[in-house]
Amino acid sequence: MKTTARYRHRLPQGDGGLFLTDGGIETSLIFQDGLDLPLFAAFPLMRDAKSRQFLIRYYERYIDIARTHAMGFVLESPTWRASADWGAKLGYSAADIAAINADAIGLMHDLRDGYEDRASPMVVSGCIGPRGDGYVPGEVMSEDAAEAYHALQVEAFADAGADMVSATTMTNTSEAIGIVRAALQAGMPVAIAFTVETDGRLPTGQTLTEAISLVDQATANGPAYYMINCAHPTHFREVMEADQDWTRRIRGLRANASRRSHQELNDSPDLDAGDPIELGGQYRDLLQTHPQINVLGGCCGTDHRHVECIALACKTVSAAGTA
Repeated sequence: MKTTARYRHRLPQGDGGLFLTDGGIETSLIFQDGLDLPLFAAFPLMRDAKSRQFLIRYYERYIDIARTHAMGFVLESPTWRASADWGAKLGYSAADIAAINADAIGLMHDLRDGYEDRASPMVVSGCIGPRGDGYVPGEVMSEDAAEAYHALQVEAFADAGADMVSATTMTNTSEAIGIVRAALQAGMPVAIAFTVETDGRLPTGQTLTEAISLVDQATANGPAYYMINCAHPTHFREVMEADQDWTRRIRGLRANASRRSHQELNDSPDLDAGDPIELGGQYRDLLQTHPQINVLGGCCGTDHRHVECIALACKTVSAAGTA
């Protein structure tokens, strides 16, 4: 029986309240669970019941935090690398990739069915990563090419009953525009998460202001909201001007635990987990200046400890705002 989307026509995070999501799934699975993830891909764990248990346990840690704090939760599928090019490098056909994306959404539905309650609504999101490397723009696709390429995942998510699409670690606007167009064509709300370097600019050199404005102009304000991911708060907090039209479009943060640059992270053999308490405080400070931000998670080097600290720190800001 086909599973239908629950929140596709009205995302609950759009109505306010804090929503958590997970941390750095790949770094957690590699450094904490000791798993080998070729090409930094988590989706092959969907293949059998034994490896799927690692994914289930991973998500359950975060779900427990959201339920403990009566916060919503965005279930991001483990499909950041589950696109045609990356799948081919790992020996998967386009049909295999479409099936895996659908199966991943099915797993997210199973988790929601098992844990959602009135205090913690759970949104099922299909996660899309960049066609190329997540740290460098590489050869930038045209908008049309990006739309055609990412439609495989978007359509699989739509057919499987996902509520929305999240495109993370976006390095350039052309690819982001293509993904937004593919999502809108499929009738799916979409969030775009740009990554930035230590100077607060995209790897292409574009400013966040330029990137968000260009995507909005090209898609008639198509994204439901924007996020920033795979960068430490110190890399972007100074460029986020308060109470500007473009910053009000940013509603989510998935920061790295480490202050290292993308190149330093790429070259490092170890995991820099940073300071979870400090990271929570940095999120709190950003929310005090940008109260519209309400989707909170982590990226490289973060795990459930970081998200717990983020929830505790930001809960006080949310409570003060509603007092």
